[in-house]
Amino acid sequence: MMVFDFSFYLFVGVAVTGIVWAFDILVLAPKRAAPVQASTETSQGVVVRRGGKEPALVEYAKSFFPVLLIVFLLRGFVVEPFRIPSGSMLPSLYIGDFILVNKFAYGIRLPVLNLKVIETNEPKRGDVVVFRYPRDPSLDYIKRVIGLPGDHIAYYNKVLYVNGKVIKREFVGPYEGPGEPHANEYRENLFDRKHLILLKPGRPNSLEGEYIVPEHMYFAMGDNRDNSNDSRVWGPVPEENLVGKAFMIWMHWSDGIRWQRIGSMID
Repeated sequence: MMVFDFSFYLFVGVAVTGIVWAFDILVLAPKRAAPVQASTETSQGVVVRRGGKEPALVEYAKSFFPVLLIVFLLRGFVVEPFRIPSGSMLPSLYIGDFILVNKFAYGIRLPVLNLKVIETNEPKRGDVVVFRYPRDPSLDYIKRVIGLPGDHIAYYNKVLYVNGKVIKREFVGPYEGPGEPHANEYRENLFDRKHLILLKPGRPNSLEGEYIVPEHMYFAMGDNRDNSNDSRVWGPVPEENLVGKAFMIWMHWSDGIRWQRIGSMID
């Protein structure tokens, strides 16, 4: 989903502006406040001149540091925005959806270092999660959790099996949304977690197989089952790669705003 490491550069911005501000408080400000030797005598007494004005760099640092720090903390520990660039999660998520991701859903981690410091919850089957792509952690992917550690996953003839159980689905109708013509829409019941998926009739299924999910890993698939690069291709997602749980669409922009999608919760 995203290549640019915004968290790292945001951290650098916080560090630089904070250092400049601290240097001013400890070194420059006392010099500006100290009286200089030159003074001006008036009829009302002696006017003692102080040091020079605050440097422009310090003014900028003092202005930007609080803002950057707040954004860094919110983005690192609370919620992070992402934009959907592909159709692998149709019909649940459209290309151009801007989503919010709960960063503490699966544990509180230190930003940049990604070190978990507080345990919270674990992913459940059906959760839509953002994670760092196992083959290239600089990329963020979004998929749905299908299998938990220890699960046996099978996918044959476009039918999903979890621990030997057929995951039932019901036909909804022809898909009428953007991005995937000639597809059919189904409602899948994943252990009482219902969500929509797409299947394209007539398209051969090349992603068949069986998988055992290792410990501390999760099996993830896209809702657009015939057009998704997911765990069927590159394997399970390590727990340490999880970024958070997607929970809301806060904006949609793709050749215009789709007002009806704004504020939609992600099932």
